[in-house]
Amino acid sequence: MSSTPREGRDPSARVYAPDFLTDLFRNPLDPGYADAATRRRQAPPSGLRRWAARPVTVVVVVAIGFLFSVAYRETMAEEPGRAKARAGLIAEIKQRESETDRLTARAEQLREEVSRQRDAALSGSQASRLRNLEAGTGLARVRGDGVVVRLADGAEDKDAVTGADAGPSRVLYSDLQKVANALWAAGAEAVAINGQRLTATSTIRSAGEAILVDYRPVTGPYEVAAIGPGSMRDRFDDSRAASLMREVARSTGLSFGVKEAEDLTLPAAPQPRLRYAEPSVSPSPSPSGSGAAGKTSPGPSGSGTSPSPSGGGR
Repeated sequence: MSSTPREGRDPSARVYAPDFLTDLFRNPLDPGYADAATRRRQAPPSGLRRWAARPVTVVVVVAIGFLFSVAYRETMAEEPGRAKARAGLIAEIKQRESETDRLTARAEQLREEVSRQRDAALSGSQASRLRNLEAGTGLARVRGDGVVVRLADGAEDKDAVTGADAGPSRVLYSDLQKVANALWAAGAEAVAINGQRLTATSTIRSAGEAILVDYRPVTGPYEVAAIGPGSMRDRFDDSRAASLMREVARSTGLSFGVKEAEDLTLPAAPQPRLRYAEPSVSPSPSPSGSGAAGKTSPGPSGSGTSPSPSGGGR
């Protein structure tokens, strides 16, 4: 048994089996389809078979059309109800908003009337001191020169592959927190976000995609107005919050701008809900000197200090 040496073979005579992907691109149609077409050409179906298949096709088409028509009628029948419910909700929201605006204006009028009556009852120095305290705590309207920081959502960027948002191009509640705290640190005496005055108990939170300032929704573009000394603009520009927001604006397309403003008017904050302390029920103290050794009664200041109100920044 002899064999031809490998060295003597012609390389051009070699036969390579195509790989799966090459064969798939060359012959995308499954061989079974070609075989079925060949069989139909060789033995075409009889006229009786073709005639019997037509009613079945017609019945299937009619059934599918009937199902589509029923689904369309059901959808159109429910649409007026949904549209009516949506219109009712929109009308109720607008009515509540107008009622809230009316009550807010009425509350402002009553507040001004109370202020006039109080100033008439108090002496000049006492009324002036009270007005200064109200302005400092946010319970009175203030006017002055200051700074306005404007933030606005950027264009929605979509990832080319996944279609998801490419970056945080929306203004977050934490952005407003950073800006407000930086303005306080820069020397602001009064701060408001879209007309909502900030006090020592104000909150800036989010509920879903909405931003709430003192549980009241605010929408973009957001304007954080602050009244303070002339150096407030420079001190805010040098703050870490301003540097971070400028970097976010460059990377995501979010709009961030700072400008000086003259004769700003910031409204008063809503009246806070007053809370009163009540003495706790405790057993009667023992007569002096009858206590056991090592037990002493607390001094006037108690055993600890009461927590200070949250804020300072907001």
